[in-house]
This record gives sequence, C-alpha cells and structure tokens, in this order.
Amino acid sequence: MHETSRPERAWPAGWLRGALGVSVLHVIAAGPTYGYAIASALAEAGLGRIKGGTLYPLLTRFEEAGLVEVEWRAGDGGPGRKYYSLTELGRTEHQRQTDQWLEFTGLTRHFLEGS
Repeated sequence: MHETSRPERAWPAGWLRGALGVSVLHVIAAGPTYGYAIASALAEAGLGRIKGGTLYPLLTRFEEAGLVEVEWRAGDGGPGRKYYSLTELGRTEHQRQTDQWLEFTGLTRHFLEGS
C-alpha cells in the first residue's frame, strides 16, 4: 500500500484520535485485511505505532456499527486471523469521513498559513 516507510514520529494523542477512525477505514477500503496489517500500514504511513488496545476496540465498534464485516481465516501454520472488509455502509462512511477530514484539514491549513 505504501511505497516507503516514513520516519516514526510521536504525534499528539489528540491528533491521532481525530485521524485514526478515517485512517483505519481507509486501510480497510483497499481490501480485506487483519489487525496487524492495519497497524503496520498506519505505521508505514507515518502515523506511528497504534497499540492493539486502541485498534481492536475501534474495529469492534466498526463491526457493531455495521461498517465492517469480519471473517475468520485459517493461518498458514499458525493461528487464524480475523479479516476485516468494508460493508456498503462502511464504504459510504469511509467516503463521508474522508471528504469531511480533507475539508477540515484544508481549512485548518489555510488558517494556520494565514491566507
């Protein structure tokens, strides 16, 4: 998904909380994936390491809200994994959140640059 890893940076927790949901939906929108792969994609994108205690409750909330479907798949010589994929509602929500986030960050950038 990402061509190069970015240096790890410690972003303010509040910023990550604001961006995490839409970012996780964005990773899942690329195709069915599992928790560790989601966390790795976020780290490779430069968002830092997301702990399981943060990621998995979010994925559970997405499942309960009908945004993701979960499928258990047998592991290759190891334990099985829970794979997450977006539902139709999840695809709609991903697009809605992406549009809002881009608008919000654009306004914030414009404001901070003083233009």
